Amino acid sequence: MSSLLSDYDFELPEAQIAQAPLAHRDASRLMVVSRATGAWSHQHFTDLSDLLREGDLLVLNDARVIPARLLGQKSGTGGRVELLVVRPAATATLTSAALGGAPESLEWVCLGQASKGLKPGQSVTFAGGLSAEILEALGGGEYRVRFHAAPGASLASLLDAAGRLPLPPYITREPGAADAERYQTVYARASGAVAAPTAGLHFTQDVFAKLAAKGVRRAEVTLDVGPGTFLPVREEVLDKHHMHPERFTVPEATAAAVNAAKAEGRRVVAVGTTVVRTLESATDKDTGKLKSGPGETAMFIRPGYVFRQVDVLLTNFHLPRSTLVMLVSALLGRERTLAAYQEAVRAGYRFFSYGDAMLVKE
Repeated sequence: MSSLLSDYDFELPEAQIAQAPLAHRDASRLMVVSRATGAWSHQHFTDLSDLLREGDLLVLNDARVIPARLLGQKSGTGGRVELLVVRPAATATLTSAALGGAPESLEWVCLGQASKGLKPGQSVTFAGGLSAEILEALGGGEYRVRFHAAPGASLASLLDAAGRLPLPPYITREPGAADAERYQTVYARASGAVAAPTAGLHFTQDVFAKLAAKGVRRAEVTLDVGPGTFLPVREEVLDKHHMHPERFTVPEATAAAVNAAKAEGRRVVAVGTTVVRTLESATDKDTGKLKSGPGETAMFIRPGYVFRQVDVLLTNFHLPRSTLVMLVSALLGRERTLAAYQEAVRAGYRFFSYGDAMLVKE
């Protein structure tokens, strides 16, 4: 088991980092890799129904990305400020209900950067009548921020007016009108994520119809994807790395569906690393059963981890030296993962959020 960051590095040409989505969601390529042998084949996402089995349970993350990126100015000096709204500072889950809470007293944890830095006590103004006060520096670029707005206004409506879609930092252009639809899954429902669960971006209603006709079942969880998915790992020794917490909810129907699938010997197919972290984090340590309800995870899954729920993983191609590559390596093996990634580079696959997909199966 490798415990060093440098063991998860690989060469990736910048030209293979997808800067925009394909014309059609399901036109992406799909690399299929065997956990047993490491052998791979090159398919297309529209082949997915042929690659899954009757009775497989497909678990998706229905999180919806909010326009969480705010550009503003320091009151008085006019210095530029950028905030990324991450999560409530209190224990409330970042959901539509939480976003619609009392705006006069809403306190949130935000990633922030500004000309000459940010300090407690500073006021910031944004478009649309939204303002904020920096309350506390939390470290790691995070700040506790109190937002202010007119009575009756919700932060959700103000973000819609003043916020921008937070495209990942490796997409070097500003978001366009098309991104508002394409950087959401077609089944996105629960507002609160600051990044899309990108393995799900390939799905269309036609793909779902083919899966249903095959007898593939479907369930959903919600994990509000946070900025930790983009932040680099800075520790060479992985034992020193700490994941940013992310909030999730497992509906009762999903827990029942997963537990039935495991009891009946049917495969659980996780659509994306966010689903993996949700399912594995919500597993009862004593019974091995999936528990329903809300929770929070900072689980760091890497080689040596024993999966209790996930049998098959559908995922995109990830950053070198990232925790997401490590998670894939925990399921597939580090050497086989890096070999598959080298083949994906050679074969011209598109990487990251708007890129192609990989199916890791037996």
